[in-house]
Amino acid sequence: MSPLVRRSWAPRGHTPVLFQRTRSHQKVTAIGALCVTPQRDQVHLYFRLHSNANINAQRVIDFLRQLDRQLAAPMMLIWDRLQAHRARCVTHFLTEHRHIRSEFLPAYAPELNPIEYCWGYLKMNPLANHPILDVRQLATETRRHTRSLQHRPKLLKSFIQHSPLSLRLK
Repeated sequence: MSPLVRRSWAPRGHTPVLFQRTRSHQKVTAIGALCVTPQRDQVHLYFRLHSNANINAQRVIDFLRQLDRQLAAPMMLIWDRLQAHRARCVTHFLTEHRHIRSEFLPAYAPELNPIEYCWGYLKMNPLANHPILDVRQLATETRRHTRSLQHRPKLLKSFIQHSPLSLRLK
């Protein structure tokens, strides 16, 4: 609930003041995927937000089901080593859905994960210096800014190009 504070501009003599709710442990967690088209010319962002909840194995499976319905094509998942990604029920789900393959990134390598650049961009740019007082408003603002990010294909491509993965885009 506490905003990331960044340097900002204000009129001379008017120091900006951010009011925030302290001691609040409410949060919004996100699960997302950057999907590259088979022609490697477009990148799409799919995401889901959860208020006051952690990402667990069941939420990962629900997200993969939704993603499978949206894409209706074979998938290759490249994901980090979050415990929920390695859970038995997720592994079982992937064995049942043979058109979804998965590979894990090395441990402790967030710089290889393009979706981390997406979340970092959201935190450092549109959501920075934006104090929010309740979790519903945080979810609404995060959803709004993430949806606007979905309509910025050059920026989405830059997240993948910035990662040292050997994935080539057109």
